[in-house]
Amino acid sequence: MVKINENFAKLPGGYLFSEVARRIAAWTAAHPEGRVIRLSIGDVTRPLIPAVVEELSRAAAEMGTAEGFRGYGPEGGYPFLREVIAREDYAALGVDIGPEEIFISDGAKSDCAGIVDLFDGDNRVAVCDPVYPVYVDSNALAGRAGEYRRGPGRWSGLTYMPCTQENGFLPRPPEGRADLIYLCFPNNPTGAAATREELRAWVDYANARGSVILFDGAYQAFITSPDVPRSIFEIPGAEACAIEFRSFSKTAGFTGTRCGYTVIPKALRREGASLNDLWARRQATKCNGVSYLVQRGAAAVYTPEGRAQVRENLAYYQENARVIREGLSAAGRACFGGVDAPYIWLKTPDGLDSWGFFDLLLEEAQVAVTPGAGFGPSGEGYVRLTAFGEAEDTRRAVERVRALL
Repeated sequence: MVKINENFAKLPGGYLFSEVARRIAAWTAAHPEGRVIRLSIGDVTRPLIPAVVEELSRAAAEMGTAEGFRGYGPEGGYPFLREVIAREDYAALGVDIGPEEIFISDGAKSDCAGIVDLFDGDNRVAVCDPVYPVYVDSNALAGRAGEYRRGPGRWSGLTYMPCTQENGFLPRPPEGRADLIYLCFPNNPTGAAATREELRAWVDYANARGSVILFDGAYQAFITSPDVPRSIFEIPGAEACAIEFRSFSKTAGFTGTRCGYTVIPKALRREGASLNDLWARRQATKCNGVSYLVQRGAAAVYTPEGRAQVRENLAYYQENARVIREGLSAAGRACFGGVDAPYIWLKTPDGLDSWGFFDLLLEEAQVAVTPGAGFGPSGEGYVRLTAFGEAEDTRRAVERVRALL
C-alpha cells in the first residue's frame, strides 16, 4: 500500500496567505456591497512595462516561424539572459560572478524550496523569526524541521533567530550549530535591511563554521540606503559560503510571468563537492527551464528603456510605502520598514493579537493586512502591510486605519 509523506501531516492546518484569502472571501461573500482594500498579499499591481511587452510579442512572433522556433531550452537558462545578469547585476557592483554561476528559474520561491535537495537531513537549519513561510515549510516537508509545536521555537528541529524591535529586527548569529542559514534582506516581512557590516559578520560566521548562507535578495531593487549592499556577494568571502536567490517578480512585475534566478559560485564547495555542479544536476533532473519568451522578456528589463520604465514602477511603490509609513507614524502608531523594502511592519494596539487585529481591520475598516503571527512566533503582535497597491487605494486604506485607531 502506498505511504504518504508523513511530513505533510506535521504542517500547520493552512498556508498563511491561503488563510488570509479565505477570510477576505468570507467577508466579501457576507458583504457583497462592500470592497476590501488589500494591503496583504505582496502581489504587484502595475502592468508589465512596455519594453517587456514588446519583447514578449517579438519573441512570440519569432517562435511562430520555422527559423525562429525553439523547443526545449537549456535547463540553466539561455546564455543571452545569464550573460546580461552577470554583467548588469554583478559586474556593475564590482562582483565577479560568471554566467555559468547563474541559474534561471520560475522564481525565487521555487528555488528557496528546491535548494533543500542539495543537503543531508542531518543539517541544522537556522531561520529568522519572523520569516517568509517557504523556508520553514520546505524544510518541514523534507523532514528537517522536527515536530511542530505551539509557542516559541515552533519547530523542534530549527534554530529560531528572533528579529524584534529590541534588536532592530536584525538576527544575531546563533551560538549553537547552524549549518544552513536563511537570510532575507531587505526583509520580508519586517522591511528591515542589513548593512554591509552586519552582513560581513554573517559571512565570517559561515566561513568559520563551514555553514552555507541561503540569501533571499528578492527585494534588492528597493534599496535606497548607501550602506545596504544589493548582493551578499559584495561582501568578501561570500562566494565561498553563500547562495543568492533573486526574482523579477517585484523588480519588474513578473509575479504572473514568472522568472527569477539563483547564483551559486563555483567557489562554494562542501565535502569536496561543488554545489554549483549539484544544483545543475538537480535542475537537469527536475525541470526543463523557463520558456524562451519569458527569458526574452526578462532580458528586456536590462535595456535602457527597460531600466527607465522599471525605475518608474519602483518609484510608484516606494511612494506608496512612504504614504503608509508616514501616515501611520503620524497617527502615533509604531511602524517599521518601508524605506529599503516595500513592506511596513505595524505594531498591533494593546490587547490585540495579530489575527485579532487582522479581523478588526477587515470588519471595521475593510482593509486587509497580513498577520505577523503567520510568519513565526516573534511576528505575534504585528501585521504586515504591502506597498504593492494602487496609489489611491493605499491613501484611502491609511485614512481608514487611522480613523479606526
